[in-house]
Amino acid sequence: MNTPSLMPFEQALGNMLDTVSAITDKETVELSKALGRILCRPVNSTLDVPGYDNSAMDGYAVRSSEAKKGACLKVIGVAAAGHPYNDEIPANSCVRIMTGAPLPDSVDAMIIQENTEANQDKSGITLLQDVVEGDNIRRRGSDIALGEEVIATGTRLSPVDIGLLASLGIEEVTVYRKPKIAVFSTGDELVAPGGKLKSGQIFDSNRYLLLAMLEKMGVEVINLGRLNDDLDAISQALRDATQSCDAVITSGGVSVGDADFTKTALEQLGSVSFWKVAMKPGKPFAFGKLKNTWFFGLPGNPVAAAVTMEQLTQPVLKHLAGEKHINPESYRAIASEYLKKRPGRADFQRGWYEQDNNGQLKVSSAGSQSSAVLSTLKRANCFIRLEQERGPVNSGEEVTILPFSALLK
Repeated sequence: MNTPSLMPFEQALGNMLDTVSAITDKETVELSKALGRILCRPVNSTLDVPGYDNSAMDGYAVRSSEAKKGACLKVIGVAAAGHPYNDEIPANSCVRIMTGAPLPDSVDAMIIQENTEANQDKSGITLLQDVVEGDNIRRRGSDIALGEEVIATGTRLSPVDIGLLASLGIEEVTVYRKPKIAVFSTGDELVAPGGKLKSGQIFDSNRYLLLAMLEKMGVEVINLGRLNDDLDAISQALRDATQSCDAVITSGGVSVGDADFTKTALEQLGSVSFWKVAMKPGKPFAFGKLKNTWFFGLPGNPVAAAVTMEQLTQPVLKHLAGEKHINPESYRAIASEYLKKRPGRADFQRGWYEQDNNGQLKVSSAGSQSSAVLSTLKRANCFIRLEQERGPVNSGEEVTILPFSALLK
């Protein structure tokens, strides 16, 4: 075990990403059950999409050489989606065509019905404008070409991805196994929601917060419950977790210098480092390995636990799951008010951002920045990230905002 000096946020995250290896176990799942799963091999199209030239709108399929403004064309048939027109098309004739219908042979364009005028007996049309070859036609393979990579390895499958795979006729995909993440809390002072508090006790909120955040990540969550301050109980829980879980997450009892049963158990079972990370909230943080199981020790204050879960732990768990790394969404905004800040730590302040009438993003504080005040996290929609060596921010200065990820929405 070691106790390094204050570690920059970027270094802490980089150390973990460089240390943790992605899961390699794979499984094949039905497409209907693949939402949120991580693709373990690229998907290449086995066909052209669309598979044939087709009409982009409702109108008339014509030969562009005959389709000049004022021309009269005879309507000799209808082409609809699933019901192509396959007969010969004589000169100075056209085919009524619906959106998505295959383009008949010998025609090369489509005029939308709004640019035509039907004869009284509906047997023909008069064109109200010229038509150019290719007008309103979706060409074969214009969306996806045969052999093209459509979804890359490491992609977390979205609803759009699922629809895209279905459009290729794919009924099942190979994905990485879901990580198994265990969560437990320790402390004689903790009481489960629904219980009755005694003097000096608090409700066990952090575990429920972390369990909910993990559920949104789509991992397999193992709730180990609340453990008493007992070395044997904590050691046994950690040993059990190493038998079946990929990672264990706890909060509290990981501050440098804490005399805590969790730290003693960790020393006996693995190699865990206790860091002081240059971030606020969230300075105390523990990371390491227990046999084949990664360990993340988050701070005990609820906001600090939420911030370190989203900003430090979430990217590493995504990496563990095999998801390709994507930098978090960030924007520049104008501070609407004075923001208190001292140099020395990167500050993740809870804020509320919105766009003014001129399209400018502006952000203000969501209230108290105490790491124990969870209610201001509810009133916020972003973190205002202030650089490690930055001091106070005056109204009108530019800052970086990080909109909340799905874990906090």
